[in-house]
Amino acid sequence: MNVSQIKLSYDQKQNHLDGVTTTIEKGKITTIIGPNGCGKTTLLSVISRNNMPQQGSVTLEQKDIMTYKAKEFAKKLAIVYQQNSVPQDITIEKLVAYGRVPHQQLMKRNVEEDEAAVNWALSATNLTQKRTCKLDALSGGERQRVWIAMALAQKSSILCLDEPTTYLDIFYQIELMELVKKLNKEHALTIVMVLHDINQAIKYSDHIILMKDGKILCEGAPIETVTAERMKEVYGVEVIIQTHESVGTYMIPLSI
Repeated sequence: MNVSQIKLSYDQKQNHLDGVTTTIEKGKITTIIGPNGCGKTTLLSVISRNNMPQQGSVTLEQKDIMTYKAKEFAKKLAIVYQQNSVPQDITIEKLVAYGRVPHQQLMKRNVEEDEAAVNWALSATNLTQKRTCKLDALSGGERQRVWIAMALAQKSSILCLDEPTTYLDIFYQIELMELVKKLNKEHALTIVMVLHDINQAIKYSDHIILMKDGKILCEGAPIETVTAERMKEVYGVEVIIQTHESVGTYMIPLSI
């Protein structure tokens, strides 16, 4: 997926995205980081076709994403938002099955294929035993896995996640990030996500995009992108970056 010279402004006073150009590598985990208001979620919304830029384009398989039909694009890219709203008494299996809508046509449905996709999505997210449970009976971490399962049922090759660990305690954050890593490694999913936790971004990403003021300040491998100098420039925080042989590279905030 290629992002080229994207400009987008919500109020005509500020460029929320200002000439953003990047490439989302197939089969990799790409994480977008940066302070509040820097354009992270806006960039994700453009990539997932939920916002149309005023200038520039996003191409997928040499085709502008805005030219895809809705169901055709949904077969290629799925997104899980930070907040989702559905009736809380819906069963997990029924909710996940909605991910099959892009593959269904009027008066025509491949029941076996739909059931196989739903079963696979439930298994991949470790929700098979809870398929008959209602959404309001699940923990926050389990609910987030349900939304990911619904996206997986779409059988898309690209999965976008908007701040997936927000509102989760540390156990469910780690559980969710390990699931993301597993989906990428075992099922070759291309994953694009927005994260606030920089250490999670370092640990779980192949490629990091660091944004500031609607622009990409830099991008690359985690250890190349997250440096003490850039954290000070972007977040205004003094940090140290350390590497341990058993845990890898991590960041420690010191002071503002």
